[in-house]
Amino acid sequence: MATQSEIEHPNKAFGYAARDASGFLHPFSFSRREAGEKDVAFKVLYCGICHSDLHMVKNEWGFSTYPLVPGHEVVGVVTEVGSKVEKFKVGDRVGVGCMVDSCRTCQNCCDNLENYCPQYTLTYGAKHKDGTITYGGYSDSMVADEHFVVGIPDGLPLDAAAPLLCAGITVYSPLRYFALDKPGLHVGVVGLGGLGHVAVKFIKAFGAKVTVISTSPNKKEEAIQHLGADSFIISRDQDQMQGAMGTLDGIIDTVSAVHPLLPLIGLLKSHGKLVMVGAPEKPLEMPVIPLLMGGKIVAGSSMGGIKETQEMIDFAAQHNVKPDIEVIPMHYVNTAMERLLKLDVKYRFVIDIGNTLQST
Repeated sequence: MATQSEIEHPNKAFGYAARDASGFLHPFSFSRREAGEKDVAFKVLYCGICHSDLHMVKNEWGFSTYPLVPGHEVVGVVTEVGSKVEKFKVGDRVGVGCMVDSCRTCQNCCDNLENYCPQYTLTYGAKHKDGTITYGGYSDSMVADEHFVVGIPDGLPLDAAAPLLCAGITVYSPLRYFALDKPGLHVGVVGLGGLGHVAVKFIKAFGAKVTVISTSPNKKEEAIQHLGADSFIISRDQDQMQGAMGTLDGIIDTVSAVHPLLPLIGLLKSHGKLVMVGAPEKPLEMPVIPLLMGGKIVAGSSMGGIKETQEMIDFAAQHNVKPDIEVIPMHYVNTAMERLLKLDVKYRFVIDIGNTLQST
């Protein structure tokens, strides 16, 4: 028999939230909206921790609202579907990534590029069209419009699938768009962290050659022996950089710290492409003449549309592309945030929500 609390709050949810810019996460009870006719409700089983969660809980980007429930790498099992839902049924394995809505009418939305819609709604810390605040996946349940829900194939473990919904699509999308997904190409990856290590795996799955470019010599063995990179360049070693000049068809730059672009541009072949997916807080210096002389491109990319996210998840399942993760209990989340700040993780934390989130 339902308790009085359950009668009064039929969509009661529980999770962890930051109360202020200290960033410390506390147990937090709240309500999800009722599942509408196009909504999918699901029990959250795992949620990845993205570096942007750390920025958001501390309000380092200046637009966080509290209480803030982070998490945009959310996976679980469907518990309810609305009357007009067509793609999912109860019991399906599903996930939600970085956004839960968009205007649906602009050119970007019509082109399946909801990630570039001027009015997209972030999965947490944003406002729904009705004015309510979105709460993320550090919680026991989620409700989202089916358009923004992706199916997780049976062959892909749910815990490994979670980081693909942000880190995975962030590197997969530019590899596809800039045609760096062909066998025989040679692609560089700058930075070997949460994004970089997934980029290496996708590039290898595409059949291309991959070179990791890093400031850390101690990552060479990891890059080559464990992740399967073909070569490794220490970016501070002038001889190594000089020896690789003009050898790369493209580069995926995952670094969020300020760093020089000129040496990276030099590694590109003519008409090569340097694609930025990291977000340095300060502007980077952009040398133009090397671009002119080689017909080279410096571009940016952010997330990916929902159709492409589903394509990415399906590709990952087919080609066994799985991020390297450390699964943690919910109560460890604040320690994990501290470790993430120190880059002390290989390579992505995933919270075991289903087994460890207690609502007591």
